[in-house]
Amino acid sequence: MPDDKITIDDVARALGISKTTVSRAISGKGRVGFDTKAKVMEYIEKHNYRPNVMARALAQQRTFNIGVVWPDDYNAVDLPFFQRCMIGMSEITSSFGYDIVVSLIAGGDISGLRRIIENHKVDGVILTRTMVNDAPAEYLKEAGIPFVAIGKTTDPDIISVDNDNYDACKELTSILLAKGLRKLALIGGSTNHYITRTRYEGFAAAFEELKLDIDQNLIYLDVDNNLRVAGIIKSLLKKNIDGVICMDDSIAGEVIARCRDEHIKIPEDLRVASFYNSSLLDSTIPSVTSLNFNDKNLGAEAARTLLAIIDGENVQNKMLRNYEVILKESTK
Repeated sequence: MPDDKITIDDVARALGISKTTVSRAISGKGRVGFDTKAKVMEYIEKHNYRPNVMARALAQQRTFNIGVVWPDDYNAVDLPFFQRCMIGMSEITSSFGYDIVVSLIAGGDISGLRRIIENHKVDGVILTRTMVNDAPAEYLKEAGIPFVAIGKTTDPDIISVDNDNYDACKELTSILLAKGLRKLALIGGSTNHYITRTRYEGFAAAFEELKLDIDQNLIYLDVDNNLRVAGIIKSLLKKNIDGVICMDDSIAGEVIARCRDEHIKIPEDLRVASFYNSSLLDSTIPSVTSLNFNDKNLGAEAARTLLAIIDGENVQNKMLRNYEVILKESTK
């Protein structure tokens, strides 16, 4: 590889430090030790590395815009979450004189995000979803742009802000187990989303704590449409289950609708709970036991954290423990 083609990733690997540290040393943003910065600058000078044009521009001036990335595959269940997060973000950014630029990402196509970064439209970015294979996050790390992710991540180079989904899901599952429900089915979405994995880990931890085995035949993940939910319910009816935990409110609503079609009474014949609550469940009959999170506060914390990074402050990951377990008619 020619010297002038080396990337931030190459520099980080050669020096045994993170890409974030390399980016901060080059851009002058954030706290980096004098010796580390000198080592980075010496290396890139020796290898004729040309710092990314956009990162250098952002180091010199501000646009007073931040980018917010929404996946364009969101459906009815996601919309209330994104809306509440956006309200929280807007209240914080506006108080600091910042505006928000929204970028939609379709699958792996990050061309819209790339365009606002390369055209110097924003000073930083908030990702509203974390994924196992996270192309937007990888691009932002390489670009050297300050960014924050909403949601759990195992990448130490990504600053994240998240609700405590693990403990919340564990607590709700533990309550149902304490009611004597042992044959609990679990229905969830894409396992490429960290939130799906975190919710499953909380569910599993509740069983482990009580030294109970999970029946893997009752676990249904990567459920991406209502037809699959209908098929799952028909299958579960043959397995004499005690209850169904849905990873989100959209699935919960669909489960209740399918039970109604099959003349299954909730909670008399089957208990139903959701690991996420929103206005979508407000009119559901019966009312659904669920977890309630302060998504507005989550968005606000993400915005505060990003603005702190832009100002060069040293920030840490944040886990917000302000959930509620709401017990309602569906699990009585």
